[in-house]
Amino acid sequence: QVQLVESGGGLVQPGGSLRLACAASGFTLGNYATGWFRQPPGKEREWLSCISGRDGSTYYADSVKGRFAISRDNAKKTVYLQMNSLKPEDTAIYYCAAASRCTSHRLSYNYWGQGTQVTVSS
Repeated sequence: QVQLVESGGGLVQPGGSLRLACAASGFTLGNYATGWFRQPPGKEREWLSCISGRDGSTYYADSVKGRFAISRDNAKKTVYLQMNSLKPEDTAIYYCAAASRCTSHRLSYNYWGQGTQVTVSS
């Protein structure tokens, strides 16, 4: 019933930009915090960003601060991650997830999307 579906990934050159989207269904997006994570090959899943369901406050990991921006459209039940100045080390599967409150802790997120691949390469 509850579903999160990521889209917008692909292949991009270093320095390029992508906008990821996370479409939610089965619940009211504005009542939940929504976070973005990524998992590079052979590495742990890493928290990137979160937007609060109540007031829209945003939070970022140091690795993406100043380059990525999270936003939401409650009417469309969609959360976005704008990614600029992409680097090869940004290559990963990107996931969105929902929780009761914004947190960097993976285990606090109850709902997850299937992931979308982002590859940054020349």
